Amino acid sequence: MKTIDEHVAQAPPDLCFEVAANVEDWPRILPHYRWVRFHEKKGFASGVVEMAAWRPFPFFRYPTWWVSEMEHDPDARTVTYRHIDGITRQMDVVWEVNAMDRGRTHLRIVHEWDGPRWPLIGGIAANLVIGPWFVSHIAGRTLAGVVREAERRARS
Repeated sequence: MKTIDEHVAQAPPDLCFEVAANVEDWPRILPHYRWVRFHEKKGFASGVVEMAAWRPFPFFRYPTWWVSEMEHDPDARTVTYRHIDGITRQMDVVWEVNAMDRGRTHLRIVHEWDGPRWPLIGGIAANLVIGPWFVSHIAGRTLAGVVREAERRARS
């Protein structure tokens, strides 16, 4: 499974990177996030982090959670995650923040995963259900919220 979610922000790339990497602030700025907790913090945007979000459907909200090893590279403006617990264990995630022209910034999230270790149906579940209906949906909402916050801060 591979999902790619992208957005363009009217905000400087360093500001977009700061908002994207400061995951401890996400529950405050992203209404679909239930919590973000570091189990082991190695500095800003680095360590083992547990995240939980709601996946809304028309008549109910489905709770999701995962634990990741998180690292960042401020020079490259990337944040990487390796999921180590939850249904998405062994998923690799990369956030990329790149400068564009006219003060715009391109943000991109790439999720790659072989799927859960379920005999016969793991890959099918990842490609047809988990990837598009959960991973990409939550990532798209997260990306849009990060862009909104970065643009709000850029206007201030």
